[in-house]
Amino acid sequence: MKKFSSLLFIILLMLGFSSSAQEIQKEAPKGFDQERTDISRGKIDSVSYTSKTVGNTRKALIYTPPGFSKEKKYPVLYLLHGIGGDEKEWLKGANPQVILDNLYAENRLEPMLVVMPNGRAMKNDRAEGNIFAPDKIEAFSRFEQDLLNDLIPFIEKNYPVMKDRKSRAIAGLSMGGGQSLNFGLGNLDKFAWVGAFSAAPNTKEPEVLLPNPQKAEEKLELLFISCGDKDDLLNISQRTHNYLFQEGVPHIYYLEPGGHDFKVWKNGLYMFSQFLFKPVDESSFSEYTVLGTPASTNIRSADYPQILPDNRVSFRINAPDAKKMQIDLGRKYDMKKDSSGTWTVTTDSIGQGFHYYSLVIDDVAVADPASETFYGMGRMASGIEIPSREGDFYALKEVPHGDVRIRRYFSKVTNSWRKMYVYAPPGYDASNADYPVLYLLHGGGEDERGWSTQGRADLILDNLIAENKAEPMLVVMMDGNLGSRDSFQQSLQTFEQELKQAVIPFVENNYRVASGDENRALAGLSMGGLQTLYAGIHNTDMFSHLGVFSSGWFTDNPELTKPEYAFMKENSATINNNLESFWISMGGEEDIAYDNNKVMMSKFDEMGIKYDYSEYPGGHTWPVWRHNLYSFAPLLFR
Repeated sequence: MKKFSSLLFIILLMLGFSSSAQEIQKEAPKGFDQERTDISRGKIDSVSYTSKTVGNTRKALIYTPPGFSKEKKYPVLYLLHGIGGDEKEWLKGANPQVILDNLYAENRLEPMLVVMPNGRAMKNDRAEGNIFAPDKIEAFSRFEQDLLNDLIPFIEKNYPVMKDRKSRAIAGLSMGGGQSLNFGLGNLDKFAWVGAFSAAPNTKEPEVLLPNPQKAEEKLELLFISCGDKDDLLNISQRTHNYLFQEGVPHIYYLEPGGHDFKVWKNGLYMFSQFLFKPVDESSFSEYTVLGTPASTNIRSADYPQILPDNRVSFRINAPDAKKMQIDLGRKYDMKKDSSGTWTVTTDSIGQGFHYYSLVIDDVAVADPASETFYGMGRMASGIEIPSREGDFYALKEVPHGDVRIRRYFSKVTNSWRKMYVYAPPGYDASNADYPVLYLLHGGGEDERGWSTQGRADLILDNLIAENKAEPMLVVMMDGNLGSRDSFQQSLQTFEQELKQAVIPFVENNYRVASGDENRALAGLSMGGLQTLYAGIHNTDMFSHLGVFSSGWFTDNPELTKPEYAFMKENSATINNNLESFWISMGGEEDIAYDNNKVMMSKFDEMGIKYDYSEYPGGHTWPVWRHNLYSFAPLLFR
């Protein structure tokens, strides 16, 4: 028993050491590229091979690891240079053998051969003259055939290497990064490991690069894309990452401080090489980055807030005189101040889509000067857009676009000038046709800007119309903040008057509008949902479609709701006959209006009121309401 316990202890100790040894750091430590005298070293040789593709003999460098033996078989990494280099660029600029030797010494690397070829597949393959000349650019594309048909067969014939796809990796910097993506993803039967460091514009468009994302997901062991945050070519890496994210292809998107230089590329090699030819944990991919991506809702050139791959958000704010700083994003996060007066914090993972947030400086909530501002929560607030795989329906695409017009009108109901936003569909101005109208209402604490800015209503309609999923329509977004603060019932009555006596007449006098109730729809979220219930149900002779998003008559205000239920019960037959669709949706049980809505629908069932119900998870938030519009609009005017 004692002997067994000792053996078990040794085994556990060894397992613990192995686990620790395989842990991959998230950034190269200081000295990672400095030559050490106390370790074994690999060797770099120059080789020549016959290229039938080019028609001459070509050169490459080959790194063999410490302890290299011809009796053992090794996997291979093909490491490519940039547009201004050749097979020696990595050697001159990065000393990759030093980086790799140090990693071997720390037991962080699988033994492998590293082949550094010349990616300019032409007879004079030197980096001289105009390196951007068309024939030289073409030579980088031609290298794919040289690599597959000449170089790889040469390596596999003359070196003890494994020949299966899982034992082959390709990576490169700049132009070589583009080649790695193009050749690696274009030949998934040859490569299972692909790395691109600061990929250049030779990178194919994502849809061409990966026309079959599912195949890539099945075959790739690792796809690693890295870039410096100040690199002028960052957009190439970003667009590839965006596509991979949207298509659900697992990958590491690694951003770090830096430009288009060897500081970034050496770190890329350090990081990427440690993953190779060993089991990888896809669930940890989102953890491997130094920086996040600046939010699309940031003002121009603002680096923060940044969104990390796992949807945590990093904030960095300089406020040396502040005593206390917080970020209010769903909940409040305390920030920490460093010696320079810069406050930082990283949040938990945030749900996808649009969210309001605020800075809280010494207990005063204000908008973040680094963010675009949005009217919400009854004041100007900051907003952040978290990328969403389900967000393709509101993405900006190459489809015909309508436009949003700001119109001012004088209301005799309020005796004041007011404002509405009007979406006109693609082709409206060039057409003589009359269009149906959706009157679309915002929630409490917002105004006529809400659906256009936070809701992206125009992009949702553009995409639906382009796909022939929705009829071309006008969408009128009015300001629903009307009436008395002391009486919600009075405000509903004023809203109804404004809609019927001011808004609809103005629209029908100023736009080409199809007449009749069959060409009008009314929908709204939260407070706008209540306004839809009130004005829509009382006027089913004016509207053929009603949409109620995240709303329901209050359970704790019988003075308001009892007369509404009585009206609906008395007029249930008329309501059912007049409405082509009465569509109700909630953001799941976490929606703050869920209980009100559940009680309301049970009363509708008792009365025999016909309706359709839908749920989309996300609570009482804009991601839910965007999806509501996406689901509701195709039902209209068919």
